[in-house]
Amino acid sequence: MEALEEVLLWFESIAKPYLPTKSLWECKLALAEGFTNTVNYAHQDLSPLIPIILEIYFYLDWIEMQIWNVGPPFDLQEKLAELQKKQGNPLDKESDRGLFFMQELTDELDYIRIENQRNCLVMRKLINIQ
Repeated sequence: MEALEEVLLWFESIAKPYLPTKSLWECKLALAEGFTNTVNYAHQDLSPLIPIILEIYFYLDWIEMQIWNVGPPFDLQEKLAELQKKQGNPLDKESDRGLFFMQELTDELDYIRIENQRNCLVMRKLINIQ
């Protein structure tokens, strides 16, 4: 978790020239939540020497943020459906707020598992330059 501030400074340094202020803030918050969840859940039982890989891609009208980990499988869509079934404000809950923020602040949210037991949290956000 000590790396979170460094991650956000790195992201801002590369994204600021391409994103309007509101989109930059929303992406930073989504990235912070995704990184925090990766550290706290996907990598909780792993050595701190195993890296979490961040990739950022800019396209003409959207940005894609990828957070790669080697933790156990996770069904994001099932978890989001479970959260929607629960009553009450998701912001009132201690856990799972990060998923709510990521879903609300991005236009696409996905979690994929590929060979070599690698997982990727993919967040895409349309860029509205106005």
